[in-house]
Amino acid sequence: MKKFLRSLIYAALCLALCLYLPFLTGQIPQIGKALSPMHIPVLLCGFLCGWPYALAVGFIAPFLRFLLFHMPEMPMGIAMAFELAAYGLLASLLYRALPKKPGNVYVSLIGAMLGGRIVWGVARWVLAKIMGVEFTLQMFLAGAFVTAVPGILCHILLIPPVVIALKKAKLLRD
Repeated sequence: MKKFLRSLIYAALCLALCLYLPFLTGQIPQIGKALSPMHIPVLLCGFLCGWPYALAVGFIAPFLRFLLFHMPEMPMGIAMAFELAAYGLLASLLYRALPKKPGNVYVSLIGAMLGGRIVWGVARWVLAKIMGVEFTLQMFLAGAFVTAVPGILCHILLIPPVVIALKKAKLLRD
């Protein structure tokens, strides 16, 4: 019961951060898009709570944020929901599957980010087909990697030290 309650509280905190963090960068949309602030709490949720919670937080966050603040714009928020759900799922599964070495936090994070970007690309492609618009490989590469470099670097620099600190403080679920 204690683990369940702790995971539920962490997941709620991560969901709240998904709603709040974009306000910190939202005043300058280019910075907000580049840093991907909603991704940070979802990835942390994967390390903190386990895959069911992280998948749910990742999938719900874009829709809840849209209902409350009309951002992210739809239908792009749909692709983002699948991307974030994949981030949470993969971060959790990879972290739990690999030996508990500090370097594997980075491996889990990078694997989750790559997998999530692939899921985002597939979701964008499906949405493009439904809407009758084009979504090319070049558009995928630009959206998933080229313009996302600042966010990727931010996540790699920020998330592993937080996860390692939480593990040292015995606040991380193994």
